[in-house]
Amino acid sequence: MKKSIMALLLLGLPLSAWAKLPVVASFSIVADMTREIGGDRVEVSSLVGPDQDAHVFQPSPADVKKVAAAKLLVTNGLGMEGWMVRLSKAAHFKGVQVEAGKGIKTREAEDEDHHGHDHGHAGHDHGAVDPHAWHDPRRVLTYIRNIEAGLSQADPAGKPEYARRAADYAAKVKEMDAWAAKAFAAVPAAKRKMLTSHDAFAYLGERYQLQVLAIQGVSTESEASAKAVARLVRQVRQEKVAAVFMENMTDKRLLEQLAREAKVAIGGKLYADALSGPSGPAPSYLAMFRYNVDTILKSFK
Repeated sequence: MKKSIMALLLLGLPLSAWAKLPVVASFSIVADMTREIGGDRVEVSSLVGPDQDAHVFQPSPADVKKVAAAKLLVTNGLGMEGWMVRLSKAAHFKGVQVEAGKGIKTREAEDEDHHGHDHGHAGHDHGAVDPHAWHDPRRVLTYIRNIEAGLSQADPAGKPEYARRAADYAAKVKEMDAWAAKAFAAVPAAKRKMLTSHDAFAYLGERYQLQVLAIQGVSTESEASAKAVARLVRQVRQEKVAAVFMENMTDKRLLEQLAREAKVAIGGKLYADALSGPSGPAPSYLAMFRYNVDTILKSFK
């Protein structure tokens, strides 16, 4: 070990060359992408963990310390993390900040009341942009380029490694997209309909020509009105929707009520804004995407 330290000093490298680049990511999905591209050179900490909702996140003093110590801060952007500006100011963050979703062609939110409920207004403001772009693998290629650029800026010595890992990761994402496109194309268009508890899958719908209905105007924080449920029941029957899906962060009672009244199956649980824990079915972005697509395809049969 002493010889190695001496070698570093002789090369003019600081002792910190032993340390991994400290990176903070806003939530589990962009944290996983950053780990994939950063490899062994980075230590990535996610502010919002698996199965947690980035929309209602409230930063703690420990989070301020994490951000203050980071050299790179990775967010989704597109209005997803309304709390991030305050957090980075409180931390006096001086490192490199990268918005993974910067430059993608965004979708507009369905209406001014996107998500219908704004998750309790906890510093979360999409505005008119739908931030859930990671559900389209083609758009994820932009995420990969942005994260690679941020890592290379924060750690120029690692640039060749980040470029290599980003290219490998992009190839996996393209392969996954081709698989999903082929699988969805095999389902008649009239059957490609789904309803979810939260309007997060519009990008998936656009990419693979799925009709995605969502419970808009119904809060995840409160009981749905009888009128809102009746309207959805009518819509589900009219559209001949085969299945409704719940998400890993939302209250399932409303969907269970809807499924009973509209006489449709609950097609399972989808992962929308967060990965699962390590022992769950969606511990990485690639695993999450494959799991979601498989779960949706089963409901179309």
